[in-house]
Amino acid sequence: MKIRHYSTLSLAIVASFQAHAAGFQVAEHSASGLGRAFSGEAAVAQDASVISRNPAAMTRFDRAMFSGAISIVDPEVDVTDITDPDNIERANDVAPLQVVPAGYYLSPINDKWAWGIGMFTTYGVATDYPDDISAGPLAGDTALISVNLNPSVAYRINEQFSIGLGVNFVYAHAELNRHYGFLGAPSDKPSSRNLVSMEGDTFGWGWNIGALYELNENHRFGFGYRSQVDLDFDDGDFTSDLTNAEHKAGLKVDLPAIWEVSGFHQLNEMFALHYSYQQTDWSVFKELKATSPLCPNGVCFYKEEKYDDAGRWSIGTTVTFNENWIGRLGFAYDEQAGKATLSIPDSDRYWYSIGATYMLNENWSFDAGFALVVSKDGTFSETLEANESEFTFDFESEGTAYITSLQMNYMF
Repeated sequence: MKIRHYSTLSLAIVASFQAHAAGFQVAEHSASGLGRAFSGEAAVAQDASVISRNPAAMTRFDRAMFSGAISIVDPEVDVTDITDPDNIERANDVAPLQVVPAGYYLSPINDKWAWGIGMFTTYGVATDYPDDISAGPLAGDTALISVNLNPSVAYRINEQFSIGLGVNFVYAHAELNRHYGFLGAPSDKPSSRNLVSMEGDTFGWGWNIGALYELNENHRFGFGYRSQVDLDFDDGDFTSDLTNAEHKAGLKVDLPAIWEVSGFHQLNEMFALHYSYQQTDWSVFKELKATSPLCPNGVCFYKEEKYDDAGRWSIGTTVTFNENWIGRLGFAYDEQAGKATLSIPDSDRYWYSIGATYMLNENWSFDAGFALVVSKDGTFSETLEANESEFTFDFESEGTAYITSLQMNYMF
């Protein structure tokens, strides 16, 4: 049996970054932000988590502050193989529950300067299909852990304008397994047997900048830009059951640049309005290409990607009930970033969020947020090349995610 399994592996690598924002992006940076669907993130500057979106906003703090958050993402993503109407196969809950932590610390240096450091993620999570699914070479299980360490500084130019700059050190670990599926014969090898596997670690780095314009105490606008980060898995462990091969292989993955503009308006003592537009430069995904001297012509696999730049629109409100309680509501629309695949059944997403803050005293505060993320149902096809033939699978997908986040804040 001959199968071009290397092109299959390229699908798997991209799949390892499946997440619950568009494409494979992770938005869960704070509980306070989740409660407002992350609207106004570059301008609100409520707690130290602003480091993740706009370092310039650190100049609004006159005391040092720590914020620590944990988000639980519980997706329910179901994919149905409708290729054969007489043998419909359904894979339920293919995206496992994930825990996403984040931590931030910022401190003013003087009236002009401030610094901070954050640890969070912008891309990641996982998919997990049944081992014996018919489309095993296109599905399987994948996982990515990425951690971004982001030290930053900010400078207040005058009463209205501040700027910020940060450096991003990114660690990533990716792991995947693909199975024979319909290619495996019961008398030969079971469909659940591993076909190909790959595992690797890498480091990358990038930078980010931000700006904050304060019209006055009640109205401000923010801008944040996070550069592309190039990940080079140049020493991944690759194995193939077909050839009994075990060797190293390299793969380059570009994490797209992100920019955001936000506004915040305190309408009166009780109500505030905030909004954002964020764009992710997904069009950098032109191809996936893995290389090794042990592969023909040095190329293990190649796959053209079809991604376009995509936007995220969000709007929300903050309601100050009294000196102890603050409430939030938010809505967001995530545009689909790329052509849907089995491992990333990408689609338009709608966020419905609610949250609250409890101010215990002048030092301690606690945040909670909840969001319902509903993906637009869709259909898509994928083609597998095997035995010098092409097999086309047709799928339907539907998904909903429940995100819960808790956060504690301490001002020194």
